[in-house]
Amino acid sequence: MAKDMTLLWGSGSVPSWRVMIMLEEKQLQGYNQKLISLQKKEHKTQEVLDINPRGQLPAFKCGKHILNESYAACFFLENQYKSQGTKLIPDSPDAQALMYQRLFEAVPLYQKIVEIVLYNYRVPEGERHDSAVQRNKEGLTAELKLWEGYLNKTDCCLAGKEFTLADVLFFPNVAFLFRLGLSSERYPALTKYYNGLKDRPSIKATWPPHWQTTPGPGIMNTV
Repeated sequence: MAKDMTLLWGSGSVPSWRVMIMLEEKQLQGYNQKLISLQKKEHKTQEVLDINPRGQLPAFKCGKHILNESYAACFFLENQYKSQGTKLIPDSPDAQALMYQRLFEAVPLYQKIVEIVLYNYRVPEGERHDSAVQRNKEGLTAELKLWEGYLNKTDCCLAGKEFTLADVLFFPNVAFLFRLGLSSERYPALTKYYNGLKDRPSIKATWPPHWQTTPGPGIMNTV
């Protein structure tokens, strides 16, 4: 099964990481994979474009099916391999409803993170507008306060005591925030969630390689 899968991924790419965690949880190790350098713009090469014409990562092929959107890939894998590995969609209507709500709510969180990252990356420091920086910061801060509230009401995971699809899709967002310098003191619930899952086998096995050897930029330390 896994031998019919090909994943082109980037170290530190949150969407790539979601798919990799999912593959680990479903015990689909042994798939064909290749680390693509974002710094060298290898994601714009023909090898990637043949699978993902947007020139983005991940580029994921499962048999004859191409699923480059990380949410789509994770849902597909859970549905195709329901009885294999971790069961990631709970049976309980209460837990299932909460899981779906939270996993789709994670989309605007990631968008707000990316807005800050791209603004810092694309706009030289001398050309940045204080109003834009403040607006982006306030938007993310408000979003994170929501998640603090959500996580204060749960156990170890987003939808209760069990690790679900919501955690597969949400955890990389949180890890990325702490990589970028998010304050553990200001966000204790997010910190507890992060510390509670960072050593989970599927997460540890797929941890972005360059994160282990280089420090992250502190662009979130004032959020």
